[in-house]
Amino acid sequence: MPRFGAHMSISGGIALAFDRLAEVEGEALQIFTANQRQWQPKTPTPAEIEAFKAKRRQGPEIPVASHDSYLINLASPKAETAGKSVTAFVEELRRCAALGVEYLVIHPGSHLGEGVEAGLRRFTANLDRAVGEAGTGKQVMVLLETTAGQGTNLGASFEELATIIAASAHPEQLGVCYDTCHTFAAGYDIRTPEAYAQTMARFDRLLGLERLGFFHLNDAGKGLGSRIDRHTHIGQGEITVEGFRNLVNDPRFAAHPMVLETPKSDDLHEDRENLELLRSLLR
Repeated sequence: MPRFGAHMSISGGIALAFDRLAEVEGEALQIFTANQRQWQPKTPTPAEIEAFKAKRRQGPEIPVASHDSYLINLASPKAETAGKSVTAFVEELRRCAALGVEYLVIHPGSHLGEGVEAGLRRFTANLDRAVGEAGTGKQVMVLLETTAGQGTNLGASFEELATIIAASAHPEQLGVCYDTCHTFAAGYDIRTPEAYAQTMARFDRLLGLERLGFFHLNDAGKGLGSRIDRHTHIGQGEITVEGFRNLVNDPRFAAHPMVLETPKSDDLHEDRENLELLRSLLR
């Protein structure tokens, strides 16, 4: 069965993310390795890194991903922003390598009016530069996240992600994180078995299902093809329970990590309810 889990806070210490995941009986984890809204965040100390690794060793084997900072835009035509983004992404990669986190999820950025083709070229060049400078090799797999295509955001189509991978100097280090809300908002339907099969066949043809390393499970607050990124609880949005039923029962993803990015409060009851619903859909 899929490895269901959630994005967890690192407040109070990065190792506490595993305790929070255990509270909801999660089997896959996503975190930020530092404050996602600062260019120069406080980073984990050697003691915190060792505590994180020790806590991970104590429990069952759990796949872990980090999401990069929301400030990073490797597609920016603004030289200062692009430069700061490359530097920040290098540090993201190095933090993941130090912590033993195997996946780093990144949005393909925004072209800010420069156009899709120019934005994709800039993103790929800056991504390659960051991967080369980080020197982390294959320790960390970079996962390009599917996006809703809101505003000038790149990565809403499978074709755009395929263009990045094909042009990259490091294709062996690139995969995809499939966000259910984002892809639905971008126009990819999964609500019926037929629509689901067509969407996954298109993904496989353009990118290859072997590139799909991680899922973000979020229902969509707006309609199919709306290009509006609004996450909501499983079964309470436009994708409906049936869309998630199709996905979680796909035998090709039987062991894949699938984490929630749905709204939550401090007591995590929403995560528990969402995960219970997802598990109830398994046949």
